[in-house]
Amino acid sequence: MPELSTAHHPLYQLRRTPFHARTSQLCLPHNWRRWGGCLAVGSYDLGLDREYWAIRNHAALIDISPLIKYEISGRDAARLLHRLTPRDIHRMQVGQVYYTGWCDDDGKLLDDGTVTRIGEQSFRLTAAEPQYRWLAMNAVGMQVQVTELTEQMAALSLQGPKSRTILNLACEQPVDALKYFRMAFNRIAGKAVSVSRTGYTGDLGYEIWMDAADALVIWDALMTAGHDYGITPTGILAMDMARVEAGLFMLDVDYTSASHAWIPGQRSSPYEMGLGWTVNLDKQGYFVGRRALEREHREGSSWQLAGLEIDWEGLERQYAAVGMPPQVPGSAVRGSIPVYAGPRQVGYASTSTWSPVLKKYIALVHLQQPYFTPGTKVEIEVTVEHHRRKSPATVVTLPFYDPEWKKK
Repeated sequence: MPELSTAHHPLYQLRRTPFHARTSQLCLPHNWRRWGGCLAVGSYDLGLDREYWAIRNHAALIDISPLIKYEISGRDAARLLHRLTPRDIHRMQVGQVYYTGWCDDDGKLLDDGTVTRIGEQSFRLTAAEPQYRWLAMNAVGMQVQVTELTEQMAALSLQGPKSRTILNLACEQPVDALKYFRMAFNRIAGKAVSVSRTGYTGDLGYEIWMDAADALVIWDALMTAGHDYGITPTGILAMDMARVEAGLFMLDVDYTSASHAWIPGQRSSPYEMGLGWTVNLDKQGYFVGRRALEREHREGSSWQLAGLEIDWEGLERQYAAVGMPPQVPGSAVRGSIPVYAGPRQVGYASTSTWSPVLKKYIALVHLQQPYFTPGTKVEIEVTVEHHRRKSPATVVTLPFYDPEWKKK
């Protein structure tokens, strides 16, 4: 039997992250959101402009501690993750990070997150929702230890074009050589950290992982190092706008976990969510959902996540008909909006937002075959003065925004 241990994780209680002493003082509008059973800052200002532009022009400091975090270690650690995910875990190098989803036996997504190879027999797994039971069920008969670190480990995301400059000032060792989706150990203010070149904004960025007891010291050190480079504490609402521009989806917003779905139509496969590149069907051995994913790979997907650009002139016409300028939301809208081809509904938007950097109204959309082909002309429902209307839109390839410096 595997050795399994976990920290108490009461999701029914709203907990404070290790950075709460700083974030609560800076959160002027008291705009709080619930994330993973924690209080998370929605925005530090009354508006999102300053925080959003910090992501795109300077550096945004985001508390991502509510992410569910597990350490998976032991002789069979790689074997367990190889079985659970469609990625070829045995090919991972120490210090490498994989993004992946994981599925049920029907090849439908349960959750998604990152796997970091900390050592030859040690990994860190992040998830949006608790996965301990699923890990334990699949670890039966293996020599592996699964430990939840959610409350013991704090994490910050430093995102934006100036993030590397700031980290080079704050860290004992420079991060210039750290490649995209790689991790290295370092120290900030004398405290041990691991720094991964990852993020959820589609920009140059890093995530910093540390012991919860060191959180405030490291926050202060980063704020000091970034003072002359526009470092800005940033909430999850500005991050939400950026992740849509980057074509990144979110559990319980853009897809439903197969374990929570009421009907088959609510479930999504990696192929349907644009994650076909993470499904390594050429890897050796069994992994959960393999047969279903092999079948879908052969036969194709009926649905596909895609990008949608709403035609601005068409939107103007709808509002001009009632004597108004176009109205766009000030933050990302997490809500289902029908998409049509003629009179027929062929899909729906799951998250939509105005993109300040692109100056476009965009959306993540789920479309039936063949309407997810880039260049397809469709219409999206808009509500104008309490009346439902349709505005022209075009299907596009994700991501919407992909700066060249992200991977350099």
